[in-house]
Amino acid sequence: MAKPSPSPISSGELRGPRTCDCELALLPLRQLLLLQPDCFQLRGDQLAVLRPPRHRPGGGFTVLSDGALHHDGQRHCRLTGHFKRDVELTSHRDYKDYRETILTRPLVFFTNVRTKNYSSKVSEKTYALIVNTRHPKMRRQIEHGMNTVISSVFGESYKLRFDFQEVVKNFFPPGSHLVTGEDLSFSYEFKSDALFDFFYWFGISKNTVAVTGKVLNLSNTTPEKKEISTMFLEKMSEPYVHLNSISDRKFTSRDSIDGFNCSLTPQPSLTNPPVRVC
Repeated sequence: MAKPSPSPISSGELRGPRTCDCELALLPLRQLLLLQPDCFQLRGDQLAVLRPPRHRPGGGFTVLSDGALHHDGQRHCRLTGHFKRDVELTSHRDYKDYRETILTRPLVFFTNVRTKNYSSKVSEKTYALIVNTRHPKMRRQIEHGMNTVISSVFGESYKLRFDFQEVVKNFFPPGSHLVTGEDLSFSYEFKSDALFDFFYWFGISKNTVAVTGKVLNLSNTTPEKKEISTMFLEKMSEPYVHLNSISDRKFTSRDSIDGFNCSLTPQPSLTNPPVRVC
């Protein structure tokens, strides 16, 4: 007999709208569509990632995808409004914009998972993994990976990948299968104008960071949980602005690699005072 879905003890259960303790969160795509209609809409065979509404400029989510998914293993859907999972950067401006994109909003990945129920019937669902980039642990892992690869190269090209497959795999009971596990990663590749990229050619400057963290179960089965999940997601995606811009950091070892302090604070509002969120 297959084991039941992860318990609140093993995966973490949402108990309130506070996001400070959330590192990663997981819920079925169908529920995400119901909870966040201002950000995600399924229109026929197209899944649209919408611009933040006017009352939340700069908020929302950053979806990283290859541009397609197989919704619950049944219907092929195209994505719009997303960012590519794998990108190539060639300038300082590219790097600044990319780092800004990754770190200023929660990241969302879509993946399909096959599980067995009590009767051993196999079902396939599309899940959304949400990475809370405001949480110190998540932010530290991403920033550390970026900073480490910078300090280990000498003006050559390099590639860095962040992978969430293992942490999602451990969320589900044994016997589950990540059908599209490769969709749970993102990478950037910086192409320099170095004449001899020996380290890059031989794969030495290609690195992968296996991101770890506690996964919060956002699946909701009651109206009360649905309401809390909605408030939780809205708070997580509130608009943020920089106090000290992370984008000023250089991205090759020939530039300064001194430490920097990046702080994010909620976008000021005339009607709602800022609320501190981790």
